[in-house]
Amino acid sequence: MLNKAFIALLFALLLRPMWVVAANEAVLIPAPPGLAAQAYVLMDADSGRVLIAKNANQRLAPASLTKMMTSYILSAELNKGSVSNEDMVRISKNAWAQNPIFQGSSLMFIEVGKEVSLLDLHRGIVISSGNDACVAVAEYLAGSEDAFADIMNQQAELLGMKGSHFVNSHGLPDDQHYTTAMDMAILARSIIRDYPEDYTMYSERSFTFNDIPQSNRNTLLWQDSSVDGLKTGYTADAGYGLVASSLRKEMRLIAVVMGANSADARARENQKLLQYGFRYYETIKLYGAGEQLTEARIWGGEKKSLSMGVAEDIFLTIAQGERDSLQAELEFGEIINAPVAAGETLGTLKLSVGGEPISLQPPSEQGSDIEVETGQIVEPRLVALETVEEAGIVARLWDKLVLFVYQFLGLATR
Repeated sequence: MLNKAFIALLFALLLRPMWVVAANEAVLIPAPPGLAAQAYVLMDADSGRVLIAKNANQRLAPASLTKMMTSYILSAELNKGSVSNEDMVRISKNAWAQNPIFQGSSLMFIEVGKEVSLLDLHRGIVISSGNDACVAVAEYLAGSEDAFADIMNQQAELLGMKGSHFVNSHGLPDDQHYTTAMDMAILARSIIRDYPEDYTMYSERSFTFNDIPQSNRNTLLWQDSSVDGLKTGYTADAGYGLVASSLRKEMRLIAVVMGANSADARARENQKLLQYGFRYYETIKLYGAGEQLTEARIWGGEKKSLSMGVAEDIFLTIAQGERDSLQAELEFGEIINAPVAAGETLGTLKLSVGGEPISLQPPSEQGSDIEVETGQIVEPRLVALETVEEAGIVARLWDKLVLFVYQFLGLATR
């Protein structure tokens, strides 16, 4: 049987609201703005909560948004140490800027037979949006574009991108090359979370290679000082797309707009999403991974008490004004017996606002056309923060006797 232990931390102490909301004062959130785009998503980067979504799981051509995945895979290889930024890559005819398939598309202007550093190619992908740079990196990492596309699809599956399929590294049109606005938000979140040092490249406004200066096509970098990434895309089939991220007062949002009708429109509509999110929501770090939330009696162990906490950082995105109605409960077994290993799941942390359970649902599981998604509740795990081995036989027998007496008398066993 599970018992509930209410956390008497009372979020007022932990979170210290900047204002007080009267008990009878409603939290008013207007309907999200309608956007002139085929699909869009607004997601909090820390909690993963989706605040706005329309046609978020509709398969669409990603155009150069594809390059976010190419960059992610390159960052992963760099992080593993299998390649280095200083590696020199010899440019093949396939990656040559004069390759006919690149005609009229964005390029870094690399030349066949020459060697280019992997770092320059990475910047050429992210800043210049070079299709030629993408092919050069794909061939260097996987031997061929086809092999690299297979890696892209495996990586998409690992990240929970359920609506994507890639056939090339750059995003030039192909009927079997598609993604979704939700998947692009998931990918952007993964780039920011997993490779923050490489993410800084997305904020660079220009890159010069081969004496050819090129500007970053993300015009929000000039229009909004809080925006520091990510990527634009355009083809005639895909329309205009933009994935942008903005950080204001420790809250980071990711906005995805796909299928807008102009470069100006994609920036304008993206900005609408960001302004709405920052105006009406806030994100709070409730607990850190490994932070002790409670102690519980452990029976038959070398110690008499066991520290418990959460396995991961817990972030929560709520409407402005909802802090005062936050509540948390720990739920775990009445009796905990040794041995217990550090990291072992012992219960759950239940969160609610105004008595309503809060969803910590993974973004890949969220619906496509729900403006503010709550959905299935996923509760953070309550885990042991330490290992407690079994005590000796005499101590175990004594604990069994004590536990029997407690239960016989109806006393609390915690």
